[in-house]
Amino acid sequence: MTGSVRADGVLAGRLQPEEYARNFADVHPPLSKHEAFVESERCYFCHDAPCQTACPTSIDIPLFIRQIAAGNDLGAAETILNANILGGMCARVCPTETLCEEACVREAAEGKPVKIGLLQRHATDRLMEKGEQIFKRAASTGKKIAVIGGGPAGLSCAHKLAEHGHSVTLYDAKEKLGGLNEFGIAAYKSTHNFAQREVDFILSIGGIEVKSNHALGKNIDIATLRKSYDAVFIGTGLAGVNKLGLAGEDTIAGVIDAVAYIAALRQAKDLSTLKIGRHVVVIGGGMTAIDIAVQSKKLGAEHVTVVYRRGQDDMKASAYEQELAQTNGVILRTFAQPASIQSENGVLQSVTFDETEVSNGRLIATGQQFTLQADMLFTAIGQIFVPNGLSGADAIALEQGRIKVDAERRTSVKGIWAGGDCIAGGQDLTVAAVEDGKQAALSIHRALSA
Repeated sequence: MTGSVRADGVLAGRLQPEEYARNFADVHPPLSKHEAFVESERCYFCHDAPCQTACPTSIDIPLFIRQIAAGNDLGAAETILNANILGGMCARVCPTETLCEEACVREAAEGKPVKIGLLQRHATDRLMEKGEQIFKRAASTGKKIAVIGGGPAGLSCAHKLAEHGHSVTLYDAKEKLGGLNEFGIAAYKSTHNFAQREVDFILSIGGIEVKSNHALGKNIDIATLRKSYDAVFIGTGLAGVNKLGLAGEDTIAGVIDAVAYIAALRQAKDLSTLKIGRHVVVIGGGMTAIDIAVQSKKLGAEHVTVVYRRGQDDMKASAYEQELAQTNGVILRTFAQPASIQSENGVLQSVTFDETEVSNGRLIATGQQFTLQADMLFTAIGQIFVPNGLSGADAIALEQGRIKVDAERRTSVKGIWAGGDCIAGGQDLTVAAVEDGKQAALSIHRALSA
């Protein structure tokens, strides 16, 4: 080991091998069969269940929990995956505390909801372990659809189209499919290569050809795809990141895009090779900010501070995720925005912040400042849609910087659908992207069957 927890600077190998393994173990250990049975018995199996209404993919939650209670784990998995083909990953990363579990009647009555997410994981994990493909393709329709983007929306769309007998070509800019599930989720939320195992399960239905390293606007474009396919689905996500707009953020060593670092972490075969600072500052208030902050601590950073321009109640990260950060030793500092970055010989030294307040509904600087020592600064202030490759497809309408779609996820151009984070109103949630892909596929199927 070359590093140390208490050594200043950006270093690799701050911890012992066993510490990395322990720190990046599954944050939510799975339920045993007995634990799943006991938890399932807590469900009231409500009629018009509010938990089901709260689920973006409308999983029949009372039914699958009843199936677990009856010892039918595989039947429960089928119920889940019929509604949400990425139900295994969603069980790991969904903010269930603000969706199904928040709506649970036991939450309202006792403050202790049924552990729906863990029960969903229990069922889907049993199916994945069995290695059984429960879906079958319908007879071939002879129709061909191009799906651009191999993240949750694209995978969901491709699977549902293949299930209906259509032939799908799935294009993705990266070598591996999975999108944020593979490259953007904190490593302790998705262990043992689960994202790729789920991708393999989805592709095993057949009828889906994968073309990796194909990026929209580089080696593929919408206009060409429209001529070769009967329909096109765009699920490219948000490829760009917002900038701080401060001098030196692109040139000072130690100022890093959190999204890129998380992607590198997820693909690292040996976590001890990853360099991390002793004094880490994270700017942002969403899930990416929390994920990079917690993982920085788990990599051996001694001081990690998340700084957000508004209050904690305004942070996009859920209360649970904020608590997770704090219990891992991350400091949350609110009502402050970055003012300048200090460096010495091109290396980051500190970050100065303006304190802020809300006045007449507007966020303003108070005139007070403070400075945090930092040898690594992560920026996590949001991602943006990059409309590369959309020109030449007539004029795909945008709204608020993303693709405008109707309720069936149809764009303004006939024959082109879109879903996931790249569409206007996208919720930046895996489960919402899965629903977009599913609904787009059903719309495409209706259109091609007319």
